[in-house]
Amino acid sequence: MKKETTFRDRPINMDKEGHRKWIYAKQPKGKLFKRRTLVAYLLLAFFVAAPFIKINGHPLMLLDIVERKFIIFGAIFWAQDTFVLALLMLTFVLFIVVFTVTYGRIWCGWACPQTIFLEMIYRKIENLIEGDYKIRRKRDAGPLNFDKFWRKMLKHLVFMTISVLIVNTFLMWFIGPDKLWIFISRPVSEHLTGFLIMLFVSALIYWIYSFFREQICTMVCPYGRMQGVLLDKKSIIVAYDYKRGEPRGKGDGDCIDCGNCISVCPTGIDIKNGTQLECTNCTACIDECNSVMTKIKKPEGLIRFDSVDGIEQGNAKVWNGRNKAYTAVLLVLFSFFVYTLVTRPIVETTILRNPGSLYQTQENGQISNVYNIKIVNKTYATKNLRLELISHKGTIQMAGKEIKLDEHALYESIFVLFLDEDDLDGSLTDVEFGVYEGSELLEKYELSFVGP
Repeated sequence: MKKETTFRDRPINMDKEGHRKWIYAKQPKGKLFKRRTLVAYLLLAFFVAAPFIKINGHPLMLLDIVERKFIIFGAIFWAQDTFVLALLMLTFVLFIVVFTVTYGRIWCGWACPQTIFLEMIYRKIENLIEGDYKIRRKRDAGPLNFDKFWRKMLKHLVFMTISVLIVNTFLMWFIGPDKLWIFISRPVSEHLTGFLIMLFVSALIYWIYSFFREQICTMVCPYGRMQGVLLDKKSIIVAYDYKRGEPRGKGDGDCIDCGNCISVCPTGIDIKNGTQLECTNCTACIDECNSVMTKIKKPEGLIRFDSVDGIEQGNAKVWNGRNKAYTAVLLVLFSFFVYTLVTRPIVETTILRNPGSLYQTQENGQISNVYNIKIVNKTYATKNLRLELISHKGTIQMAGKEIKLDEHALYESIFVLFLDEDDLDGSLTDVEFGVYEGSELLEKYELSFVGP
């Protein structure tokens, strides 16, 4: 009789009535977990240290939305850089797509802030205060006593404190540590709205990592839902080698059906059932299975990084021509990102003819147009600039003596351009200006000149 095949119609952490099933995950151990911990701590160190790191006295990272100023690895972007930022965003999206098609959800398990905060901070504190997963499950199922009460209170007090610290660290990415210190040192009444927003976000972070937890990955995050579209049979995933492992238990397969891979999974799935939306490729099941294989004197890798094709064809070699080609595409995209940063103009000039004004005929027969000019200094140095007409012989009369911009400053003014009528090409003449610093031409700008 053929065995009936069934499929899940709900997340693993939900029962038939739609109620939450709490996940008690065993603390992982093994080589991959040590590497993942190292990566997580390096990223956490960057998260905390980045707002304090300065290059020539300027922040490494600053996302100042109020001032519309974004500093990314020392390169400053203004509102006038919208096109460049759009290109970078498009490159980033393409990078995500190609990266996921090639390497699966390794981002989720190794670098996602949700995973890092939950697994490397909150769960470790929970294990330290309340014990391992078996003790926590037994204690939670039992009555409320003093031991249970003080452990829960201490854990949640620490969780609240960490949530506030995370939010304030995150806030430094937007306002900088100096402004944050000003807010902290002054009375709350001077910035009550900001203080209440900080408390609200801290409470949200506390709720997510204390109660909502893995449901962010399974129910909220769109990236997990996208993987079903992005992954294919050649994508590298955390996979169970069913050819080697089946039949389980007392059969001829290497899998002894111990269930350890399920107990260590932070989302509670059984990886032996194949790729599932809850799997974040955290590799905890790989370490656990390798530990079991060592104990029963079987080769490691029953659960490993591989593709569906690799499992089906018995080819354990993950690095193939397709992955190399896609990796080359990733390098091209990253190179484009670096190229955009390096070649971005150091000043941004905008010249527009004064709205509503027509040409004027001067007493000497010359024709004049009035223009508005804006120049943004995107560097950390003071710029002494001058505006010259490149395309024609004419005269520029500025409403001011000099164009001097301090670092990150904006220059705004009006100027009048005078041209001989003989140099005009009709009612509209294309003219070209040059913005110079000394003898160096920094930027060219073209627009029209209105004549009779």
